[in-house]
Amino acid sequence: MNKIAIVYWSGTGNTEAMAQLAAQGAAAAGKPTDLILAADFTAAQAADYEAIGFGCPSMGAEQLEETEFQPMYDAVRPSLSGKPVVLFGSYGWGNGEWMQSWAEDCEAAGARLVASPVIANGAPAGSVAEDCEALGAALAKA
Repeated sequence: MNKIAIVYWSGTGNTEAMAQLAAQGAAAAGKPTDLILAADFTAAQAADYEAIGFGCPSMGAEQLEETEFQPMYDAVRPSLSGKPVVLFGSYGWGNGEWMQSWAEDCEAAGARLVASPVIANGAPAGSVAEDCEALGAALAKA
């Protein structure tokens, strides 16, 4: 169980790029890391990972993607108690409300957020890209 999962959904590739950066940060910090699409991750798999990074862009009225990501998250949520978690995602409108709500929900489930969530307006670049790598490193050190 000495490994990290970076689980994500991406419609445009922006959140996928963030996931890849987070995985690079975790790997650089010395932790084996699996990059997994939300549709391929189950609640049973959550026990196989000591820490999980979740990535999902803002959709609709500032909410998680509801066809693949939200059902997966809802299934995994009960197993997050005490588990180190980080959150990230991209957006094209709004003010980040979806991320704040999501972070509050993770904490209510007992997850231990080990770093502030990272959001990117569009593709991650510059300091946002660095922040994504730092998320992975935070998971590796949690």
